[in-house]
This record gives sequence, C-alpha cells and structure tokens, in this order.
Amino acid sequence: MLQLQNLHMNRRLFLRGAAVALAGFGSAPAWLARAASEPGARKKVLVVIFQRGAADGLNIVVPFAEKRYYELRPTINVPMPGAQNNAGALDLDGHFGLHPALQPLKALWDRNQLAIIEATGSPDPSRSHFDAQDHMESGTPGKTGDGWMNRALPPQASGTAAPLRAIALGAQLPRTLRGDRPAIALNDLQSFNAGNADLLESLYAASPDAQLASAGKDAFAAMKMIQAINKAPYTPAGGAQYGPAGPLGRSLQQIARLIKADAGVEAAFAEMGGWDHHGQEPGQLANQLRQFGAALAAFAQDMGDRMEDVVVVTMSEFGRTAQENGNQGTDHGHGSLMFALGGPIAGGKVYGNWPGLEAERLYENRDLAVTTDYRAVLSELVAGHLGQQDVARVFPGFTAPAPLGLLKG
Repeated sequence: MLQLQNLHMNRRLFLRGAAVALAGFGSAPAWLARAASEPGARKKVLVVIFQRGAADGLNIVVPFAEKRYYELRPTINVPMPGAQNNAGALDLDGHFGLHPALQPLKALWDRNQLAIIEATGSPDPSRSHFDAQDHMESGTPGKTGDGWMNRALPPQASGTAAPLRAIALGAQLPRTLRGDRPAIALNDLQSFNAGNADLLESLYAASPDAQLASAGKDAFAAMKMIQAINKAPYTPAGGAQYGPAGPLGRSLQQIARLIKADAGVEAAFAEMGGWDHHGQEPGQLANQLRQFGAALAAFAQDMGDRMEDVVVVTMSEFGRTAQENGNQGTDHGHGSLMFALGGPIAGGKVYGNWPGLEAERLYENRDLAVTTDYRAVLSELVAGHLGQQDVARVFPGFTAPAPLGLLKG
C-alpha cells in the first residue's frame, strides 16, 4: 500500500531512477550514470524511530550506581555490571549501563556514534498513549493537522522535491509526516510490481479531477522509482544481519536500501510497538531490546560510511513508573530517554540533567521527572543536521534552549 501527499518528480530524479533500473539489466549508458550521480546526490537524512507503548527508560539504560533504583525495583531490576551469566548492565560511564540485551549497541557507544539523552519527555502530563503520541507526533500541544517531521523538511523550489523525500514504513502515513511537504507511506518495497504501477496509471491518468490526476501521476512516479530500485538485487553491506530483528529490522533495511540508492530520502519514519509492560516485564523487555538493538546495529553496519550523512533518533510517548507494580511490571509514567546515533553525533556520552530517583525528586511522587523536553533534542537535530533553521515553525510555541551539543562541531 502506498499513501501520498503532494508528490512531485523532476528530471534529475527520473534519470537517477532510470540509471538504477538499467543497472539491474547491465551497465547504464555513461551519460545516464553521470546524471544519476550528479553532485549533491547524497542527502542529510534524519531517521525517527517511535517506540509505541511507553518504553521503560529506567531498565533500558540502567542507573545502576543508585541504590534507590534497586529499592524501587526489587524483582525487575537489571543487575549491576559484572553479574553472572552476562545478566548485568553494560557499564557506560560508571553510573549508567545498557540493558544486556542491547549488547550490539555497545560498539556504537565505544565508537562515539551513540548518545543517550536522559530524563526526556513531553511537558504534557497525560498518561494516555493516544494523547501523548499525538502530542509528540504533532510537535505541539495544540491541535494541528500536520506533524513536526513534515514541517522540519527545509523548503524547496516548486517541482524539485523527490517523490521519496519523506517516507514512512507502514500501512498508513503517521501524523508526524502529514503536511505540505511530499510524504508517502509504504509497507514493503517488494510489493510494488509493474501491475500495481500500471493499474495506478490507468486509473488516475484520465481522471476529470485535476488534483486527483496530479496525485495519481506523482504516486506513479514514486512507484516507478521504487520499481527501478527493485531491479537490482540488494545485499546488506558489511555482513549486516537484519534477519531475526523483527519488523523494525525489516523497516530499517528498506530505509537503508532507499538511502543508498540515492532516491532523495531526507526524512524516514519507522516504529516498533509492544513496549507497554504492565506485567512480567523482564522477559518481554529483553525480547524487545534484542530486536531493537539488533535492528539499529544492523542498520549502522549496512550503511557503512553513509552513516556520516545519517542521524537516527528514538523516542517514546512517556516512560514508566519508577517503582515496580505487583505484577512484575510497571505502569504509565512520565520521563524516559532518547537515543541519537550516527556519524554526525558526538556520542559516547550521556546527555541531559539527571534528576535522580529519591522520593522528593520524582514527578508526582512516582515517575522519573522530565528535565529535557523532547523538542529540545529534535530542534537541535532539525537545525544542525537537516538545516531547517525555522525551528519556531517546526515546534510552534516552543523556545529551544541552548543546544545540548549532540552534533559534532
């Protein structure tokens, strides 16, 4: 399935797609190869991963140096580093440690390509999944029809935007990518076959509705570009193994393929559900994190030196209660954390103001407090990486604080 919004295609992108198509059958003509590889083809890309369900930041990155953490979570805690059977947290800085299921991400941390921003979240006190996700995807507590990712795309001259400039992996376009900029949702690159494209072309080409006909034409252009990319077999680079990484791994593999095909991707969205652990959290969370960590690590490996152009940021609508409940789980909380990784990231560091877990420091006496607004993190990446300097437009009503220093230089 493909959803569309104001898609456009230009000559340069047609030539690039044609070159990829011909590469699937043999070598492309020299003039076509030159057109496809013209300067500026490599874009700065922001990949956003939404962990739907309210991920438990306290057990994902563990404040193992705090006695209070173990007092609040006597049965669901992650043991101290060095615990038997590799069950302990992976020490990052003497205070925080990764959940052991995130072992694949430790190498990115050691290479200073992974940063952790602690005690992040929304100022919205809602503990409703729907309301909190809506706030984070729109980028403002106000009711807007568009999303922050769409507004974050820098403006382009009319008719020059790529059909695949902004993509979401999934059955429908998420709120965060809706708006004036071109954006599409797609389930699976391989599902776009010639029959689908021919059907779209025949249905829309002769429509008396000019807007519908234009939308169909643009969607047809996007599908043709995807078909061209599909002509060439794809093997992840560097021995990257997306295999058992689950739906997130499959989504990230497709994003990697589109980026490396120079299809014009600047913003990509993927999601992973299943983080709402009200009971029996330890086993469920470990399984989630194995998939999550494996998918992110495979993506970074697959992208190779292209990660110098890519920033990946993760977010969840809110965190979990600091204290475990009676079912070996946690309930809806407030503060959580965000990951930022990529070549431009000044990693190997935990950012943010850690509020601690003492009773007087907890939000409403039960949750990790939010000390860094999620929009502060995103504003820094939007301006410093994507180059969208009108941050006030991206996040209406929000005044960005001084940068955390997440980006190199």
